[in-house]
Amino acid sequence: MIEQWDAADERRRIGSRPRPVSEYFAVERSLLHPLPGEPFETGRLFSLRVDRFSQVSVRTNRYSVPVRLIGRTVRVMLHASELVVYDGQKEVARHERLIAKGQARLVLDHYLEALVKKPGAFPGATALEQAKSAGKFTPVHDAWWAAACKAHGDRDGTRALIEVLLLGRHLTLEYLVAGLAAALRAGALTADAVALEARKAAEADDVDEPPVSARSDRATVTFLTQRWLAHLPPDTRPPPSVAAYDQLLKTRQPADRPAIQGE
Repeated sequence: MIEQWDAADERRRIGSRPRPVSEYFAVERSLLHPLPGEPFETGRLFSLRVDRFSQVSVRTNRYSVPVRLIGRTVRVMLHASELVVYDGQKEVARHERLIAKGQARLVLDHYLEALVKKPGAFPGATALEQAKSAGKFTPVHDAWWAAACKAHGDRDGTRALIEVLLLGRHLTLEYLVAGLAAALRAGALTADAVALEARKAAEADDVDEPPVSARSDRATVTFLTQRWLAHLPPDTRPPPSVAAYDQLLKTRQPADRPAIQGE
């Protein structure tokens, strides 16, 4: 049916033109050229300065960038459905484009370096609320955070959580959540313990089952120092002795005796 429609369309005349469509197309066929090998950029380019909130304003909306870029000028490529931010030739941020006006899209990872220094600003951060809405800050994060604050205090517990979030730059979210769950069950409320459990989950490539011992109801966590020592070869050297230093006691002079030149 499509072939019949194509044949009928080739016999069609446009308006009062003397020739059908097929004859005009035969004349214009030589004008066709292959598409270029390089993609054609369809976005609109902006050169914007990052404000003190680590954000750039594009078409009345605000988008976050890493805090290290505050005060610098970046290139922003605005597409129909996304926005890409470049620092020189390096891509530093990518956001889904906001359609409404006066909104903000913030990424929690962009603010972690600043929040480590000011952990008190973390609980009420807008980027945290958006991370929860996007599912990147899970209830497991919240439970580990609450336990860490109870054990170490609000400031140190929040700082430990931020250090855990920084691990997300090298580990996927699934492995990080598995590490948090294992550390929480074992009561290991340090970033090192979470890092180790997350890497163990990544090595096993099994995030469906938490990396815990099946022989015990209580999870156990091997700390980094213990794991390193377990892989070291046995030390066969004799224990050190300080007996040689006893000879210094024999020549020790009284404190009230003046020193003689040449002794």
